[in-house]
Amino acid sequence: MGDEQKIVKLYKEFKDIQNIIESTEIDTKFKESINKKCHKIDVIYADFMDNYLDFKEISDNLYDGIYISDGTGKTIFVNKAYLRNTEIPEEKLIGRTVKEIAEEGLYKGAVTMEVIKRKEPVNSLGKILGNNKEVLVSGSPIFDEEGNVKLVVINNRDISDLKELEQINAKLNKDKERANEEINYLRKQQISSDIVVDNQMNETMELINTIAPTDVTVLITGESGTGKEVVADEIYHRSKRNNKPFIKVNCAAIPEELLESELFGYEGGAFTDASKTGKIGLFELANGGTILLDEIGEMQLSLQAKLLRVLQTKEIRRIGGNKPIVLDIRVIASTNRNLQEEIKKGNFREDLYYRLNVVPIVVKPLRERKEMIPKLTKVFLDNYNKKYGKDAIIQDEAIYLLTEYKWPGNIRELENLIERMVVINNDGVIKYNSIASILELENSQDSESDARTLKDIVERLEKDIITKSIKKHGSVNKAAAALGLSQPALWKKCKKLNID
Repeated sequence: MGDEQKIVKLYKEFKDIQNIIESTEIDTKFKESINKKCHKIDVIYADFMDNYLDFKEISDNLYDGIYISDGTGKTIFVNKAYLRNTEIPEEKLIGRTVKEIAEEGLYKGAVTMEVIKRKEPVNSLGKILGNNKEVLVSGSPIFDEEGNVKLVVINNRDISDLKELEQINAKLNKDKERANEEINYLRKQQISSDIVVDNQMNETMELINTIAPTDVTVLITGESGTGKEVVADEIYHRSKRNNKPFIKVNCAAIPEELLESELFGYEGGAFTDASKTGKIGLFELANGGTILLDEIGEMQLSLQAKLLRVLQTKEIRRIGGNKPIVLDIRVIASTNRNLQEEIKKGNFREDLYYRLNVVPIVVKPLRERKEMIPKLTKVFLDNYNKKYGKDAIIQDEAIYLLTEYKWPGNIRELENLIERMVVINNDGVIKYNSIASILELENSQDSESDARTLKDIVERLEKDIITKSIKKHGSVNKAAAALGLSQPALWKKCKKLNID
Protein backbone atom coordinates (compact mmCIF):
# COMPACT_ATOMS: atom_id res chain seq x y z
CA MET A 1 0.00 0.00 0.00
CA GLY A 2 1.38 3.40 -1.01
CA ASP A 3 1.68 6.39 1.29
CA GLU A 4 -1.16 8.10 -0.56
CA GLN A 5 -3.47 5.17 0.16
CA LYS A 6 -2.30 4.99 3.77
CA ILE A 7 -3.05 8.67 4.30
CA VAL A 8 -6.47 8.35 2.68
CA LYS A 9 -7.25 5.32 4.84
CA LEU A 10 -5.99 7.08 7.96
CA TYR A 11 -8.08 10.16 7.16
CA LYS A 12 -11.15 7.98 6.62
CA GLU A 13 -10.61 6.39 10.03
CA PHE A 14 -10.17 9.85 11.52
CA LYS A 15 -13.51 10.95 10.01
CA ASP A 16 -15.19 7.87 11.47
CA ILE A 17 -13.87 8.81 14.93
CA GLN A 18 -15.04 12.39 14.40
CA ASN A 19 -18.55 11.17 13.57
CA ILE A 20 -18.61 9.03 16.71
CA ILE A 21 -17.59 12.00 18.84
CA GLU A 22 -20.31 14.12 17.22
CA SER A 23 -22.96 11.59 18.21
CA THR A 24 -21.68 11.26 21.79
CA GLU A 25 -23.15 13.21 24.71
CA ILE A 26 -20.15 15.17 25.95
CA ASP A 27 -19.40 18.65 27.22
CA THR A 28 -20.24 21.26 24.59
CA LYS A 29 -17.02 23.24 25.05
CA PHE A 30 -14.97 20.06 24.78
CA LYS A 31 -16.86 19.09 21.62
CA GLU A 32 -16.22 22.53 20.10
CA SER A 33 -12.51 22.22 20.88
CA ILE A 34 -12.38 18.81 19.22
CA ASN A 35 -14.29 20.13 16.18
CA LYS A 36 -11.78 23.00 15.78
CA LYS A 37 -8.89 20.55 15.81
CA CYS A 38 -10.71 18.28 13.36
CA HIS A 39 -11.29 21.25 11.08
CA LYS A 40 -7.55 22.00 11.09
CA ILE A 41 -6.90 18.37 10.18
CA ASP A 42 -9.44 18.68 7.35
CA VAL A 43 -7.64 21.77 6.02
CA ILE A 44 -4.23 20.13 6.29
CA TYR A 45 -5.50 16.99 4.60
CA ALA A 46 -7.17 18.96 1.80
CA ASP A 47 -4.00 21.01 1.29
CA PHE A 48 -1.88 17.88 1.29
CA MET A 49 -4.13 16.13 -1.20
CA ASP A 50 -4.17 19.18 -3.49
CA ASN A 51 -0.37 19.38 -3.44
CA TYR A 52 0.02 15.65 -3.76
CA LEU A 53 -2.39 15.44 -6.67
CA ASP A 54 -0.65 18.37 -8.39
CA PHE A 55 2.71 16.67 -7.88
CA LYS A 56 1.34 13.37 -9.13
CA GLU A 57 -0.24 14.97 -12.20
CA ILE A 58 2.98 16.79 -13.04
CA SER A 59 5.18 13.74 -12.47
CA ASP A 60 2.84 11.50 -14.46
CA ASN A 61 3.17 13.83 -17.43
CA LEU A 62 6.96 13.86 -17.42
CA TYR A 63 8.80 12.08 -20.24
CA ASP A 64 11.34 10.60 -17.82
CA GLY A 65 10.53 7.97 -15.25
CA ILE A 66 10.58 9.15 -11.61
CA TYR A 67 11.30 6.77 -8.73
CA ILE A 68 11.40 7.90 -5.08
CA SER A 69 12.56 5.89 -2.09
CA ASP A 70 12.94 6.73 1.57
CA GLY A 71 16.28 6.87 3.39
CA THR A 72 16.36 3.08 3.75
CA GLY A 73 15.82 2.33 0.06
CA LYS A 74 12.13 1.46 0.31
CA THR A 75 10.06 2.49 -2.69
CA ILE A 76 7.44 5.12 -1.88
CA PHE A 77 6.55 6.57 -5.29
CA VAL A 78 6.83 5.87 -9.03
CA ASN A 79 5.28 7.85 -11.89
CA LYS A 80 3.56 6.54 -15.01
CA ALA A 81 6.64 7.00 -17.21
CA TYR A 82 8.65 4.80 -14.84
CA LEU A 83 6.00 2.09 -15.01
CA ARG A 84 5.87 2.43 -18.80
CA ASN A 85 9.65 2.24 -19.21
CA THR A 86 10.18 -0.66 -16.84
CA GLU A 87 6.93 -2.55 -17.52
CA ILE A 88 7.03 -3.55 -13.83
CA PRO A 89 3.63 -3.52 -12.06
CA GLU A 90 3.28 -0.83 -9.38
CA GLU A 91 2.42 -3.39 -6.70
CA LYS A 92 5.82 -5.05 -7.22
CA LEU A 93 7.54 -1.75 -6.45
CA ILE A 94 5.65 0.28 -3.83
CA GLY A 95 6.64 -0.61 -0.27
CA ARG A 96 9.50 -2.85 -1.40
CA THR A 97 13.21 -2.13 -1.06
CA VAL A 98 15.62 -1.81 -3.95
CA LYS A 99 17.42 -4.91 -2.73
CA GLU A 100 14.20 -6.98 -2.88
CA ILE A 101 13.46 -5.76 -6.39
CA ALA A 102 17.00 -6.56 -7.57
CA GLU A 103 16.91 -10.03 -5.99
CA GLU A 104 13.71 -10.79 -7.88
CA GLY A 105 15.52 -10.10 -11.14
CA LEU A 106 13.42 -7.14 -12.19
CA TYR A 107 16.13 -4.55 -12.51
CA LYS A 108 19.89 -4.30 -12.82
CA GLY A 109 22.09 -1.28 -12.13
CA ALA A 110 20.08 0.52 -9.43
CA VAL A 111 21.85 3.51 -7.84
CA THR A 112 19.52 4.16 -4.86
CA MET A 113 21.69 2.47 -2.22
CA GLU A 114 24.82 4.05 -3.69
CA VAL A 115 23.22 7.51 -3.33
CA ILE A 116 22.31 6.73 0.30
CA LYS A 117 25.81 5.47 0.99
CA ARG A 118 27.74 8.29 -0.71
CA LYS A 119 25.23 11.06 0.08
CA GLU A 120 25.76 12.59 -3.34
CA PRO A 121 24.30 12.33 -6.85
CA VAL A 122 25.14 9.15 -8.78
CA ASN A 123 24.75 8.48 -12.53
CA SER A 124 24.78 5.08 -14.17
CA LEU A 125 23.43 2.90 -16.96
CA GLY A 126 20.79 0.43 -15.87
CA LYS A 127 18.90 -2.37 -17.55
CA ILE A 128 15.29 -3.50 -17.24
CA LEU A 129 15.65 -7.28 -17.29
CA GLY A 130 12.06 -7.92 -18.33
CA ASN A 131 12.26 -6.03 -21.63
CA ASN A 132 16.04 -5.58 -22.04
CA LYS A 133 15.69 -1.82 -22.21
CA GLU A 134 18.76 0.23 -21.38
CA VAL A 135 18.08 3.27 -19.22
CA LEU A 136 20.13 6.25 -18.11
CA VAL A 137 19.77 6.54 -14.33
CA SER A 138 20.46 9.71 -12.31
CA GLY A 139 19.94 9.61 -8.55
CA SER A 140 19.96 12.57 -6.12
CA PRO A 141 19.63 12.61 -2.28
CA ILE A 142 17.29 14.83 -0.23
CA PHE A 143 18.44 15.45 3.35
CA ASP A 144 16.60 16.06 6.63
CA GLU A 145 17.53 18.79 9.13
CA GLU A 146 20.21 16.56 10.66
CA GLY A 147 21.88 15.86 7.32
CA ASN A 148 20.60 12.33 6.94
CA VAL A 149 19.24 11.07 3.63
CA LYS A 150 15.46 11.02 3.97
CA LEU A 151 14.57 10.60 0.29
CA VAL A 152 16.27 9.49 -2.92
CA VAL A 153 14.87 10.79 -6.21
CA ILE A 154 15.77 8.75 -9.29
CA ASN A 155 15.41 10.06 -12.83
CA ASN A 156 15.11 7.19 -15.30
CA ARG A 157 15.38 7.78 -19.10
CA ASP A 158 14.89 5.14 -21.80
CA ILE A 159 17.98 5.56 -23.99
CA SER A 160 16.57 3.38 -26.75
CA ASP A 161 14.88 6.61 -27.88
CA LEU A 162 18.25 8.35 -27.76
CA LYS A 163 19.79 5.55 -29.78
CA GLU A 164 16.98 5.86 -32.29
CA LEU A 165 17.63 9.60 -32.49
CA GLU A 166 21.34 8.89 -32.94
CA GLN A 167 20.51 6.50 -35.78
CA ILE A 168 18.21 9.10 -37.36
CA ASN A 169 20.90 11.74 -36.94
CA ALA A 170 23.52 9.40 -38.42
CA LYS A 171 21.20 8.71 -41.36
CA LEU A 172 20.61 12.44 -41.86
CA ASN A 173 24.36 13.06 -41.78
CA LYS A 174 24.88 10.22 -44.24
CA ASP A 175 22.14 11.60 -46.50
CA LYS A 176 23.72 15.05 -46.24
CA GLU A 177 27.12 13.60 -47.09
CA ARG A 178 25.63 11.72 -50.05
CA ALA A 179 23.84 14.88 -51.22
CA ASN A 180 27.09 16.85 -50.99
CA GLU A 181 28.86 14.13 -52.97
CA GLU A 182 26.14 14.29 -55.62
CA ILE A 183 26.37 18.09 -55.74
CA ASN A 184 30.15 17.88 -56.09
CA TYR A 185 29.73 15.21 -58.75
CA LEU A 186 27.29 17.39 -60.69
CA ARG A 187 29.66 20.33 -60.36
CA LYS A 188 32.43 18.18 -61.75
CA GLN A 189 30.22 17.23 -64.67
CA GLN A 190 29.83 20.86 -65.64
CA ILE A 191 32.12 21.61 -68.54
CA SER A 192 34.98 23.96 -67.68
CA SER A 193 34.77 27.43 -69.16
CA ASP A 194 38.07 26.67 -70.91
CA ILE A 195 36.59 23.65 -72.73
CA VAL A 196 35.00 24.41 -76.08
CA VAL A 197 32.72 21.61 -77.17
CA ASP A 198 32.61 19.95 -80.56
CA ASN A 199 31.62 16.40 -81.46
CA GLN A 200 35.08 15.03 -80.72
CA MET A 201 35.31 16.87 -77.40
CA ASN A 202 31.81 15.68 -76.46
CA GLU A 203 32.97 12.09 -76.86
CA THR A 204 36.13 12.86 -74.90
CA MET A 205 34.16 14.48 -72.07
CA GLU A 206 31.83 11.47 -71.86
CA LEU A 207 34.87 9.22 -71.55
CA ILE A 208 36.39 11.52 -68.91
CA ASN A 209 33.16 11.42 -66.87
CA THR A 210 33.29 7.61 -66.97
CA ILE A 211 36.94 7.14 -65.98
CA ALA A 212 37.52 10.14 -63.69
CA PRO A 213 35.98 8.56 -60.53
CA THR A 214 38.28 5.53 -60.94
CA ASP A 215 42.06 5.33 -60.50
CA VAL A 216 42.69 3.87 -63.96
CA THR A 217 45.89 5.00 -65.70
CA VAL A 218 45.31 7.27 -68.70
CA LEU A 219 47.54 8.01 -71.71
CA ILE A 220 46.71 11.24 -73.56
CA THR A 221 48.21 11.62 -77.02
CA GLY A 222 48.09 14.40 -79.58
CA GLU A 223 50.18 17.03 -81.31
CA SER A 224 51.72 19.87 -79.32
CA GLY A 225 49.23 22.58 -78.47
CA THR A 226 46.08 20.46 -78.86
CA GLY A 227 45.05 20.76 -75.19
CA LYS A 228 46.33 17.53 -73.65
CA GLU A 229 46.98 19.25 -70.32
CA VAL A 230 43.43 20.64 -70.28
CA VAL A 231 42.13 17.07 -70.65
CA ALA A 232 44.37 15.96 -67.76
CA ASP A 233 43.03 18.84 -65.65
CA GLU A 234 39.45 17.77 -66.35
CA ILE A 235 40.21 14.17 -65.30
CA TYR A 236 41.75 15.43 -62.06
CA HIS A 237 38.97 17.90 -61.21
CA ARG A 238 36.27 15.27 -61.77
CA SER A 239 38.08 12.59 -59.77
CA LYS A 240 37.77 11.58 -56.12
CA ARG A 241 41.30 12.91 -55.62
CA ASN A 242 40.44 16.47 -56.64
CA ASN A 243 41.21 17.80 -53.16
CA LYS A 244 44.59 16.07 -53.07
CA PRO A 245 47.89 17.07 -54.77
CA PHE A 246 48.11 17.26 -58.57
CA ILE A 247 51.77 17.27 -59.58
CA LYS A 248 52.66 17.99 -63.21
CA VAL A 249 56.05 16.86 -64.49
CA ASN A 250 57.39 17.87 -67.91
CA CYS A 251 59.76 15.01 -68.66
CA ALA A 252 61.28 16.95 -71.59
CA ALA A 253 62.03 20.07 -69.54
CA ILE A 254 64.12 18.37 -66.83
CA PRO A 255 67.70 17.33 -67.79
CA GLU A 256 68.11 13.56 -68.07
CA GLU A 257 70.70 13.43 -65.30
CA LEU A 258 68.30 15.16 -62.87
CA LEU A 259 65.00 13.55 -63.83
CA GLU A 260 65.42 10.44 -61.67
CA SER A 261 66.22 12.42 -58.51
CA GLU A 262 63.37 14.83 -59.26
CA LEU A 263 60.88 11.99 -59.67
CA PHE A 264 61.98 9.69 -56.85
CA GLY A 265 63.95 11.97 -54.51
CA TYR A 266 67.17 11.07 -52.75
CA GLU A 267 68.61 10.47 -49.30
CA GLY A 268 71.15 12.82 -47.76
CA GLY A 269 74.65 12.31 -49.21
CA ALA A 270 73.39 9.95 -51.92
CA PHE A 271 75.70 11.58 -54.47
CA THR A 272 78.11 14.48 -54.87
CA ASP A 273 76.50 17.86 -54.18
CA ALA A 274 73.41 16.14 -52.74
CA SER A 275 71.69 17.96 -49.90
CA LYS A 276 72.63 16.58 -46.49
CA THR A 277 68.97 16.37 -45.55
CA GLY A 278 67.96 14.64 -48.78
CA LYS A 279 65.05 15.63 -51.01
CA ILE A 280 61.50 14.43 -51.42
CA GLY A 281 60.61 13.38 -54.97
CA LEU A 282 57.66 14.44 -57.09
CA PHE A 283 56.03 11.02 -56.73
CA GLU A 284 56.08 11.43 -52.94
CA LEU A 285 54.69 14.95 -53.24
CA ALA A 286 51.82 13.56 -55.31
CA ASN A 287 51.15 10.67 -52.92
CA GLY A 288 47.43 10.41 -52.24
CA GLY A 289 46.72 12.47 -55.33
CA THR A 290 47.56 12.49 -59.04
CA ILE A 291 50.75 12.85 -61.07
CA LEU A 292 50.86 13.94 -64.72
CA LEU A 293 53.91 12.72 -66.64
CA ASP A 294 53.87 15.14 -69.56
CA GLU A 295 56.02 14.39 -72.63
CA ILE A 296 56.55 10.83 -71.40
CA GLY A 297 57.95 9.94 -74.82
CA GLU A 298 61.10 11.94 -74.04
CA MET A 299 62.07 9.80 -71.04
CA GLN A 300 65.31 7.81 -71.39
CA LEU A 301 65.07 4.01 -71.50
CA SER A 302 66.91 3.41 -68.22
CA LEU A 303 64.43 5.59 -66.36
CA GLN A 304 61.51 4.00 -68.22
CA ALA A 305 62.47 0.68 -66.59
CA LYS A 306 62.37 2.25 -63.12
CA LEU A 307 59.04 3.93 -63.86
CA LEU A 308 57.63 0.57 -64.99
CA ARG A 309 58.66 -0.97 -61.68
CA VAL A 310 56.98 1.87 -59.78
CA LEU A 311 53.74 1.32 -61.70
CA GLN A 312 53.90 -2.43 -61.04
CA THR A 313 54.78 -2.34 -57.33
CA LYS A 314 53.18 0.98 -56.31
CA GLU A 315 56.41 1.68 -54.43
CA ILE A 316 59.42 3.93 -54.87
CA ARG A 317 62.86 4.06 -53.32
CA ARG A 318 64.76 7.28 -53.01
CA ILE A 319 68.20 7.34 -54.59
CA GLY A 320 70.60 6.06 -51.95
CA GLY A 321 67.76 4.69 -49.85
CA ASN A 322 66.71 1.14 -48.97
CA LYS A 323 63.30 1.78 -47.44
CA PRO A 324 60.39 1.37 -49.88
CA ILE A 325 57.79 4.13 -49.86
CA VAL A 326 54.28 2.87 -50.60
CA LEU A 327 52.33 4.99 -53.08
CA ASP A 328 48.61 5.66 -53.32
CA ILE A 329 48.59 7.59 -56.53
CA ARG A 330 46.89 8.01 -59.89
CA VAL A 331 49.10 8.28 -62.97
CA ILE A 332 48.22 10.24 -66.10
CA ALA A 333 50.74 10.41 -68.95
CA SER A 334 50.76 12.50 -72.12
CA THR A 335 52.92 12.75 -75.22
CA ASN A 336 53.01 14.28 -78.68
CA ARG A 337 54.93 11.31 -80.02
CA ASN A 338 53.58 8.17 -81.66
CA LEU A 339 54.73 5.74 -78.98
CA GLN A 340 54.07 2.68 -81.13
CA GLU A 341 56.51 4.07 -83.70
CA GLU A 342 58.97 4.85 -80.90
CA ILE A 343 58.68 1.23 -79.73
CA LYS A 344 59.62 0.03 -83.23
CA LYS A 345 62.62 2.37 -83.20
CA GLY A 346 63.68 1.03 -79.80
CA ASN A 347 63.14 4.37 -78.07
CA PHE A 348 60.25 3.33 -75.83
CA ARG A 349 59.58 0.20 -73.81
CA GLU A 350 56.61 -1.81 -75.03
CA ASP A 351 55.78 -3.10 -71.52
CA LEU A 352 55.69 0.45 -70.17
CA TYR A 353 53.47 1.53 -73.06
CA TYR A 354 50.88 -1.10 -72.16
CA ARG A 355 51.08 -0.11 -68.48
CA LEU A 356 50.31 3.49 -69.41
CA ASN A 357 47.86 2.88 -72.25
CA VAL A 358 45.07 1.38 -70.10
CA VAL A 359 42.66 4.09 -71.24
CA PRO A 360 43.91 6.02 -74.28
CA ILE A 361 42.58 9.49 -75.10
CA VAL A 362 43.54 10.92 -78.48
CA VAL A 363 43.21 14.69 -78.87
CA LYS A 364 42.89 15.55 -82.55
CA PRO A 365 44.72 18.52 -84.09
CA LEU A 366 42.85 21.77 -84.61
CA ARG A 367 42.90 21.42 -88.41
CA GLU A 368 40.62 18.38 -88.01
CA ARG A 369 38.24 20.27 -85.71
CA LYS A 370 37.44 23.37 -87.75
CA GLU A 371 34.05 23.86 -86.13
CA MET A 372 35.89 24.63 -82.87
CA ILE A 373 37.86 27.55 -84.27
CA PRO A 374 35.10 30.23 -84.15
CA LYS A 375 34.12 29.10 -80.63
CA LEU A 376 37.72 29.07 -79.43
CA THR A 377 38.30 32.46 -81.01
CA LYS A 378 35.38 33.90 -79.05
CA VAL A 379 36.61 32.36 -75.78
CA PHE A 380 40.15 33.69 -76.26
CA LEU A 381 38.87 37.08 -77.42
CA ASP A 382 36.68 37.42 -74.31
CA ASN A 383 39.50 36.29 -72.02
CA TYR A 384 42.10 38.70 -73.41
CA ASN A 385 39.67 41.60 -73.73
CA LYS A 386 39.04 41.18 -70.03
CA LYS A 387 42.73 40.74 -69.21
CA TYR A 388 43.89 43.83 -71.09
CA GLY A 389 40.82 46.01 -70.61
CA LYS A 390 39.93 46.01 -74.30
CA ASP A 391 36.67 45.62 -76.20
CA ALA A 392 37.94 44.25 -79.51
CA ILE A 393 35.72 42.44 -82.00
CA ILE A 394 36.73 40.34 -85.01
CA GLN A 395 35.50 40.48 -88.61
CA ASP A 396 33.65 37.53 -90.11
CA GLU A 397 36.21 37.44 -92.95
CA ALA A 398 38.98 37.21 -90.37
CA ILE A 399 37.24 34.28 -88.66
CA TYR A 400 36.90 32.57 -92.03
CA LEU A 401 40.63 32.96 -92.58
CA LEU A 402 41.30 31.48 -89.14
CA THR A 403 38.98 28.56 -89.94
CA GLU A 404 40.75 27.67 -93.17
CA TYR A 405 44.27 27.99 -91.81
CA LYS A 406 46.01 24.68 -90.94
CA TRP A 407 47.29 25.68 -87.48
CA PRO A 408 50.52 23.67 -87.15
CA GLY A 409 50.76 24.96 -83.56
CA ASN A 410 47.15 23.97 -82.87
CA ILE A 411 45.13 25.64 -80.09
CA ARG A 412 48.20 27.21 -78.51
CA GLU A 413 49.05 28.97 -81.76
CA LEU A 414 45.47 30.26 -82.15
CA GLU A 415 45.43 31.53 -78.57
CA ASN A 416 48.76 33.31 -78.99
CA LEU A 417 47.53 34.94 -82.20
CA ILE A 418 44.31 36.23 -80.60
CA GLU A 419 46.22 37.58 -77.60
CA ARG A 420 48.61 39.41 -79.92
CA MET A 421 45.76 40.87 -81.97
CA VAL A 422 43.95 42.13 -78.86
CA VAL A 423 47.11 43.78 -77.54
CA ILE A 424 48.27 45.49 -80.76
CA ASN A 425 44.81 46.41 -82.08
CA ASN A 426 44.00 50.12 -81.77
CA ASP A 427 40.68 50.59 -83.54
CA GLY A 428 38.68 47.87 -81.77
CA VAL A 429 38.24 45.66 -84.86
CA ILE A 430 40.48 42.70 -85.68
CA LYS A 431 40.50 42.68 -89.47
CA TYR A 432 41.23 40.13 -92.10
CA ASN A 433 44.34 41.88 -93.46
CA SER A 434 45.95 42.11 -89.98
CA ILE A 435 45.63 38.38 -89.43
CA ALA A 436 46.71 37.56 -92.99
CA SER A 437 49.87 39.65 -92.64
CA ILE A 438 50.80 37.96 -89.35
CA LEU A 439 50.24 34.48 -90.77
CA GLU A 440 52.34 35.39 -93.84
CA LEU A 441 55.12 36.74 -91.58
CA GLU A 442 55.17 33.58 -89.48
CA ASN A 443 55.09 31.39 -92.56
CA SER A 444 58.10 33.18 -94.02
CA GLN A 445 60.11 32.19 -90.95
CA ASP A 446 59.57 28.46 -91.57
CA SER A 447 61.77 26.25 -93.75
CA GLU A 448 61.67 27.05 -97.46
CA SER A 449 59.55 24.04 -98.47
CA ASP A 450 57.11 24.51 -95.58
CA ALA A 451 56.92 28.24 -96.20
CA ARG A 452 56.08 27.67 -99.85
CA THR A 453 53.26 25.32 -98.87
CA LEU A 454 51.92 27.62 -96.17
CA LYS A 455 52.22 30.64 -98.45
CA ASP A 456 50.18 28.84 -101.08
CA ILE A 457 47.53 28.05 -98.45
CA VAL A 458 47.31 31.68 -97.33
CA GLU A 459 47.13 32.91 -100.92
CA ARG A 460 44.32 30.48 -101.72
CA LEU A 461 42.46 31.64 -98.62
CA GLU A 462 42.98 35.29 -99.51
CA LYS A 463 41.73 34.73 -103.05
CA ASP A 464 38.66 32.90 -101.77
CA ILE A 465 37.85 35.55 -99.14
CA ILE A 466 38.38 38.52 -101.49
CA THR A 467 36.29 36.91 -104.24
CA LYS A 468 33.43 36.23 -101.79
CA SER A 469 33.65 39.75 -100.33
CA ILE A 470 33.49 41.42 -103.77
CA LYS A 471 30.51 39.25 -104.68
CA LYS A 472 28.82 40.01 -101.35
CA HIS A 473 29.32 43.79 -101.44
CA GLY A 474 28.98 44.29 -105.22
CA SER A 475 32.18 46.26 -105.81
CA VAL A 476 35.90 46.30 -105.08
CA ASN A 477 35.59 49.62 -103.26
CA LYS A 478 32.96 48.33 -100.80
CA ALA A 479 34.83 45.02 -100.36
CA ALA A 480 38.02 46.94 -99.51
CA ALA A 481 36.20 48.83 -96.75
CA ALA A 482 34.75 45.59 -95.34
CA LEU A 483 38.15 43.88 -95.38
CA GLY A 484 39.92 46.84 -93.79
CA LEU A 485 42.09 47.47 -96.85
CA SER A 486 42.64 50.58 -98.88
CA GLN A 487 41.29 50.46 -102.42
CA PRO A 488 44.79 50.46 -104.00
CA ALA A 489 45.89 47.65 -101.66
CA LEU A 490 42.90 45.51 -102.60
CA TRP A 491 43.41 46.21 -106.33
CA LYS A 492 47.04 45.17 -105.90
CA LYS A 493 46.04 41.91 -104.20
CA CYS A 494 43.43 41.22 -106.90
CA LYS A 495 46.10 41.61 -109.55
CA LYS A 496 48.56 39.42 -107.62
CA LEU A 497 45.97 36.69 -107.05
CA ASN A 498 44.55 36.88 -110.62
CA ILE A 499 41.11 37.98 -109.43
CA ASP A 500 39.12 39.51 -112.27
